[in-house]
Amino acid sequence: MTPRARTTRATTPRSGSSDVTALLQRAAEVLQVLGSLDASTRDEITIIKISEPISSALHSAATKNASSNSGNDESHNQQPSTAAPRTSDVSAHSASSALDAPTPASLEADLAHYKELFAKLRFSYVEQVTKEKFIRAIVGDPPLIVTPQENADLEASNMAAKASLKALKTEVALLVEDLESRSRELAARYERVKLDRVKLRELPGKMEELQKRVDELRTKQAIQPGSQPEMNLPLAKTAVLVEERRQKVRELERQVEQLSSLAPRKRKEMERLQMEVTALAAKRAQVSAAAREAKRRRENAQKAGETYDEMEAKGRWYRASEAALREMLGLKE
Repeated sequence: MTPRARTTRATTPRSGSSDVTALLQRAAEVLQVLGSLDASTRDEITIIKISEPISSALHSAATKNASSNSGNDESHNQQPSTAAPRTSDVSAHSASSALDAPTPASLEADLAHYKELFAKLRFSYVEQVTKEKFIRAIVGDPPLIVTPQENADLEASNMAAKASLKALKTEVALLVEDLESRSRELAARYERVKLDRVKLRELPGKMEELQKRVDELRTKQAIQPGSQPEMNLPLAKTAVLVEERRQKVRELERQVEQLSSLAPRKRKEMERLQMEVTALAAKRAQVSAAAREAKRRRENAQKAGETYDEMEAKGRWYRASEAALREMLGLKE
């Protein structure tokens, strides 16, 4: 090993530890900036409280009425006044709910309610204004007489105004849809940022634990040098070794796949051979039983003083008869 290689190996752990230290320092700086931002932000980012201007306006109106009522009481022999600001139940309920804990569902419900309410108010306003103009035109002096041409011109101008209003409504609807999509995207990004902040706070501790683990492994490696030479390889040789191992694994998988395809045929052949072995075993058992029986008969015949037993005598007679018949008939074996 050259001195340069030794120097490189010796300085590698230091560079790794310096990188970890730099990362920890960077994470600490980011956490410090986040802490300063949290300290500068008084309230957490929540849904916009729509009812705050309404409630503040109602509160100021109530204060003015109370002060005026107190002045009137002093000027009128301090008679109690029952005047109070008119507030609807819906506005009061919306104000209290928005101030307590506004949610997207509650805001959407309030928005739908106010849309319906203002639509009714607009219809009522148009109806009242139309009635008022009609009555003034009738009872006026001189009465207002409208010609058909004026009606046609007014209808044409109304159609143009309606067309422009429809275009504006379409544009506003598209703008609202775009704003809603962007708001949902921003809300999702904000949630991701919150999760990333939590992970960032946990990151220094995890990095310190990993650094301790790396130091322990390096200490063990220094205590037992040469026990695992593969652990001391550089990155390029390690990648080559990993690729070789993967290639061996792929080759083994290919062989296993081939053997798996041959397994059914070999299994059938094994079953056939097993059946043949079973038949031969049964035949062997029969032959063994016949041999034992013949041996027993011969032993019995020898004990009785006979040269051949009955079975052997029959066999010799049958063989002699067969030979005589073949000789008489001129048959060859």
